[in-house]
Amino acid sequence: MKKSIIIAASLLVLVSCKTAYQKVLSSPDVDAKYALAFELFNAGKYNKAAQLFESMMVAVGGTSKDDTVQYYRALCNYRFSDYFTAETNFEQFIDHFPRSPFAGDARYYRIECLYRNTYRYELDQTPTYKAISAIGEYMAEYPDSPHFDTAREMLRTLSDRLDRKAFENAYLYYKMEDYKAAGVALRNILKEDADNIYREKILYYTAMASYRYADNSVPEKKKERFMVFEDDYYNFIGEYAESSYRADLDRLYKKVKDSDNK
Repeated sequence: MKKSIIIAASLLVLVSCKTAYQKVLSSPDVDAKYALAFELFNAGKYNKAAQLFESMMVAVGGTSKDDTVQYYRALCNYRFSDYFTAETNFEQFIDHFPRSPFAGDARYYRIECLYRNTYRYELDQTPTYKAISAIGEYMAEYPDSPHFDTAREMLRTLSDRLDRKAFENAYLYYKMEDYKAAGVALRNILKEDADNIYREKILYYTAMASYRYADNSVPEKKKERFMVFEDDYYNFIGEYAESSYRADLDRLYKKVKDSDNK
């Protein structure tokens, strides 16, 4: 019996709290909304606080509370892990209040939202390019920011992801045994991005693709195409003389030279 009374009392309290929140939410009393919104924000109830901040945006437009309300609406969505909505909120805030005391933090939180909204390397990288551009702009504008190192690490991670996608796309041709296409695709990576973090692998598979392509060629084309392999071999060992991949290429190079001497 006591347990039932306690449960009933608890439910009554919850219903009362909800009713009080809904009452303030639907009220035109901006001061009450403002106070409750911060109370909920400080209590970690970000979704409810965001609704309150949003509900008073029109009423506080043009007042001293305007930028505060819009900034905290965005921050609530960020803290609630709704990064898509938060990014839009922060972008709108930056457009409307570029000189606000909150502007610097808003710019940082926006790039973090963009970063979190990117996809793994196998998927569409359009959000990655957007995030890289925004992070670069932030770093240029705020070189003394306490978030600078974090932004630089985000930039590195996204750049590495693009490098991997480029390599994996080209390497797919090699796995499919389309060695001519693999060679072209691998060479194009380094033409566009000589500092790709997979450079060692790219040069290795470029040489391997050249060898396989030559080896599968008709007899009258082999000599010319093995010369391309030799160039690729020297390119590789010139940069990565101590590479663990070298033994494979040395073996193939010796095989080609032995064949030439027969």
